[in-house]
Amino acid sequence: MTHSGNYRRTSDIDLLTIYEISKVLTSSLDFRQCVHSVLRLLLTQLHMRHALVGLVQADEQLHILGAAGVPWPMSEAPVLDPGVGVISKVLRSGSPIVIPDIAADANFTNRTGRDPQQLARVSYVVVPLKLDREVIGILSADRHPDAEQPVNFERDVRILSLVANLLAQTYRLQQSVAADRQVLIEESARLQKQLQGSYDIENVVGRSKRMKEVFADVHQAAPSGATVLLRGESGTGKEAIAHAIHYLSPRAKGPFVKLNCAALPETLLESELFGHEKGAFTGATSERKGRFELAKGGTIFLDEIGDISPAFQAKLLRVLQEQEFERVGGNKTLRADVRLVAATNRNLEEMVQKNEFRADLYFRLNVVTIFMPSLRERKDDIPLLVDFFLDRFNRENRRQLTITPGALEILMRCNWPGNVRELENCIQRAATMTRSNTIREVDMRCQKGQCFSAVLLESAQSRACFPVIGMPARSTPPARAMPAAPAGDAGDDIAAGRAPTSERERLVDAMERCGWVQAKAARMLGLTPRQIGYALRKYNVEVKQL
Repeated sequence: MTHSGNYRRTSDIDLLTIYEISKVLTSSLDFRQCVHSVLRLLLTQLHMRHALVGLVQADEQLHILGAAGVPWPMSEAPVLDPGVGVISKVLRSGSPIVIPDIAADANFTNRTGRDPQQLARVSYVVVPLKLDREVIGILSADRHPDAEQPVNFERDVRILSLVANLLAQTYRLQQSVAADRQVLIEESARLQKQLQGSYDIENVVGRSKRMKEVFADVHQAAPSGATVLLRGESGTGKEAIAHAIHYLSPRAKGPFVKLNCAALPETLLESELFGHEKGAFTGATSERKGRFELAKGGTIFLDEIGDISPAFQAKLLRVLQEQEFERVGGNKTLRADVRLVAATNRNLEEMVQKNEFRADLYFRLNVVTIFMPSLRERKDDIPLLVDFFLDRFNRENRRQLTITPGALEILMRCNWPGNVRELENCIQRAATMTRSNTIREVDMRCQKGQCFSAVLLESAQSRACFPVIGMPARSTPPARAMPAAPAGDAGDDIAAGRAPTSERERLVDAMERCGWVQAKAARMLGLTPRQIGYALRKYNVEVKQL
C-alpha cells in the first residue's frame, strides 16, 4: 500500500508539473522567458538541480537559452563545444543519457560551473530536443540524492523527454511566428518605401521654374504640422503633392486618408468624416469609424474643400479649432490626431466676400498655401510628362511605344485646359489607338475624324479667353483672342455687314446663331457648358429665352 500510494502521489505531481509547464509555454512568445520558467518549475516541483536548455546555433556551438540553479547569470552563460563530453553523445545519437554519479564518471566534463566539492553522488540526466528527427539541442538536469525517496531514473528520463518535446514544438511554433512576422515587417517596409518613392517630391514630374517653386514650398512645409491648402485648377496634381507632403512629414508612418468633399451630400459627408453610431440613421446597422479616426497619427486630405455646405463648414471648423469631434448619433467626444491637407480649385476669397464660405474657416485652412501652376504655365514639363506617361503605358501593356517630334510639337502647342490629367488621357488614347510602335501626327485624331491637333488648338485658344473664374491671379492664364468663326460663317457675317470684332460680339453672335442654346454655342466655340456660362457672366451677356 505504501509503495502504491507513493507511486500515485508521484504520478499526480508529474501530471501537475506537465500541466503547469504547458500553461507556461502557451502564455508568451518569448521563448527564452518560457525556457527559464519551465526550468524553475522542474527545480521546484521535481526537486531537480542545475537545469539548463541549450540549442545548437548557426555557428555550430551550443548556446544556453535558459538555466536555473546555476552559479552564474544568464548574461555570462558559457558557449559550449557540442563535440565534447556527454552532450556530444546525446547530440549524435539522439538518445537520453543518464550518469548515476558524475563525480565517478571519466566522460563528464564540468563546463557549467558546478562546485566540485558537491558533485559526490549527484546524478546527471541529459535528453535531446528534436524537431522531426533532427536533434537541435539538449535539456539537462542534476538529481541530488534523496534519503527519503530513491532516485527513479526511468521517471526522470520520461518527464524530461516529455518536457523536451514540448520545448522543441514551442520553439518550432515561435520560430514560425517570428519568420511570418519578419516577412510582414519586410513587406510593410517594402510597401512603405514603394509608396514613399512613388510620392516623394523628387518623383513628381516637373523641372520648370514654377514646379521648382512648388517643390521648395513642399519641402519647407512638410516637416511641420501646419495645415496646408493646395490651390490650383483641376488636373494640376494637387493630390500627388498632398501625398508627397505626407510622406515627407514626421507622420509618414501613419495612414494617409483622402476624401473628395464634392462627391458626397452633406449628410453622408458628415458620416464619412466623423463616423456614426449604430442606429444613428436608417441603414446604420453597426457603428463605423470616420475618416478622422482612420487617419489617427497620419494625414487626412480633403479635396474640393470649397464645395462643402455652410452648415458643414461650422462642424469642420470645430474639428480644426478644438481638435475634437463626435460621431453622428453619439455623445462621446473623440480627439482628432491628424494633419489636414485641403485642396480646392475655387476662389475662396471671393466666396468669403459673398458669404458662401466662412471667413473663420478660411483663415483656419489658409495657414500654408501652395499654388499649383496649370500645365500651360509650365510647358517645359510637357516632354517629361509625355515620357512618364508613355513609360507607364509601356510597362502596363508590354509595349515599346515612342513618339515623334511632330506629335510632341502638337502637344506643346496646346493650352491643356484639363491640365496634366487631360494630357495623360490624350497620351493614353493615342497610345491605345496607334497601329504601330510610334505615335505620329496622324494618330492625333478625334472620333469624328477631324485633325485632333486642330481641335485642341482651337479649343485651347477659345478656352484661354475664359479662365476659370475665381482662380488666384498667379494661376490665371493670359487672355487670348477668341477663335475666328469657321470660314463659311465668317463670310456670311461679313457679307451681312455684321462681322464680330470683339470677344463679346463673337460670343453673342455664336449664341444668336445657336438659338441661345448654351450647349450648342459651347460646341461651336470648342468650350464646355460650364466655361461658356463663365464667359456669359464675364461679359454680362443676358441669355434670351426663346
